[in-house]
Amino acid sequence: MTNRPTPTPWLSEYLAQLAAAGIVVEESESGTLAPARRLALDPADWGQVAQLAQTLGLRHAGVWADPRDGESESGVLEVYACFERTGQYLVMVTRVPLDQPQLSSHGLLYPGVERLERHAHDLTGLILTDHPDGRRWTRHQAWPADRFPLRRDFPLLGESTCRTPADVDYPFRVVQGPGVFEIPVGPVHAGIIEPGHFRFSVAGEDVLRLEERLGYVHKGIEKLAVGRDPQGLVRLAGRVSGDSTVAHAWAACQAIERALGAELPPRALYLRALFAERERIINHLWDIGAICNDVGFGFAYVQCARLREQWLRCNQDLFGHRLLMDRLIPGGVPCDLTDEGFPRLRQEHAALRQAIEPVFEVIEDYPSLDDRLLGTGILSEADARALGCTGYVGKASGLGLDVRRDCPYPPYDQLRVELALQGEGDVAARVRVRIQEVRQSLWLLDRLLDDLPKGEISAPLPAAAGGETGLGIVEGWRGETLAFVRFDRAGRIARYFPRDPSWFSWPALERLILGDIVPDFPVCNKSVNGSYAGHDL
Repeated sequence: MTNRPTPTPWLSEYLAQLAAAGIVVEESESGTLAPARRLALDPADWGQVAQLAQTLGLRHAGVWADPRDGESESGVLEVYACFERTGQYLVMVTRVPLDQPQLSSHGLLYPGVERLERHAHDLTGLILTDHPDGRRWTRHQAWPADRFPLRRDFPLLGESTCRTPADVDYPFRVVQGPGVFEIPVGPVHAGIIEPGHFRFSVAGEDVLRLEERLGYVHKGIEKLAVGRDPQGLVRLAGRVSGDSTVAHAWAACQAIERALGAELPPRALYLRALFAERERIINHLWDIGAICNDVGFGFAYVQCARLREQWLRCNQDLFGHRLLMDRLIPGGVPCDLTDEGFPRLRQEHAALRQAIEPVFEVIEDYPSLDDRLLGTGILSEADARALGCTGYVGKASGLGLDVRRDCPYPPYDQLRVELALQGEGDVAARVRVRIQEVRQSLWLLDRLLDDLPKGEISAPLPAAAGGETGLGIVEGWRGETLAFVRFDRAGRIARYFPRDPSWFSWPALERLILGDIVPDFPVCNKSVNGSYAGHDL
């Protein structure tokens, strides 16, 4: 059964409004970034296209910049903005001179992209003239304010041999008033987790404001990608965020394969989907258990952790890696499902289904859990929409995007994907979405085995002529995951930008905690579970 989206008229209406406003756009024939439409425009119109997009209810799916050093006497900076509505994508692109790279900000209208714009400034020098927040974001103190790592003249290993100074003077916002005080948490935490700083402004235990400071584990992913071959890029993509190795690797593969016009064997696509659904189940089990553990319900934590570990061990036995790292390559997959592995997966699916349902029944109807999860950490639909949230965070607040269903890519274009949708927007709703997605993924895994094609598991990539661009869009377990690639004239990667769903869910955490008490923060944080690594590129 296919689930192709019904064509909608919004794109034609949007183009008509652009024309009525006197905005000239040109659709490029090269580097079309399919399935998105790619429209080039004058930089003077950059702010207005966002205003019209917001008027029509388009969601902003990300912004990134691509330095094109050497393409003119002073070089140019190519800037991209991706919009989505009802599963249809539109990428707007403009060019500004590298010595004066100024544009209007989209963050005024789309607060979810504020940090992406700040990230683009810190790495490329893009100046957003009316940006609502001019503070540094990614840079911390690792390089000077007038140096930009994605420029060609910036060395891969950086320019300083000294230890990076602590970012102690970052100007946090201050909330003043009688009885208001601050609680700083992090960046180093008690658990074995990545670093992030949380600055609470509270009155008593009520949270008046939460401000995050991320970027402590900036890895230089985008700089490391430059000059790699496709195989090397996909290995790097699989390490953007370890718990989303399949999602980021698949998005990178998609971008590469679309850019080069590669045709993949059907069996390879089915195996990729099998890996992706296993990654979804493993992470949802871990989160469900951890959320329960944060409010003292250790039974669910132990059971979910036990079942997750069994699936991790099966990954190792059948596919060679517990987290399925490096199980995707450009052109396909490197390992097959053996005849012996096929019945084992069947048995494992049935066993998990039988084991998990009693646990889910308790979680969904246990008074002590309800007391802590219901009504806690509410993210309204309006806030989720304004921030561009996807995945379980968006679905729990009533936003229904699932790329597998709404912009289906093979093999999901041949499968029925049921939408896990809630409307309450609280921690309990985010747990229910995860539970529904575990059930749905188990069903999908059986269908993938039912229809698993015979044949090859990989195909050679066409050679890059130089200059090709590609866009990958997949539904990772956290939500919509994007990847942009551009090839240089030598057929190597000139630009890679991965956009994790966490760019939008981290700001959501700042909003949903307002009005709750400080002791509710751990469970609210876990219910969102933004990726530090996926954000700290």
